[in-house]
Amino acid sequence: MSDRTFRLLERHQKLDAALRAAQARFWVDPLEIVRLKKLKLAVKDRLSRLARSARVSAAG
Repeated sequence: MSDRTFRLLERHQKLDAALRAAQARFWVDPLEIVRLKKLKLAVKDRLSRLARSARVSAAG
């Protein structure tokens, strides 16, 4: 696993934890929830692109 992949996975986990904490609060801020979900999805997309490029490099 590359350093970049590791950092993205770590970021994804931190965003997931922040999202769970935000949802568990007594007063939930819907804008914060949306922001965290978008950030988490963006990181997931980057991880997906990295995985896809790694497969293409290995096959090529």
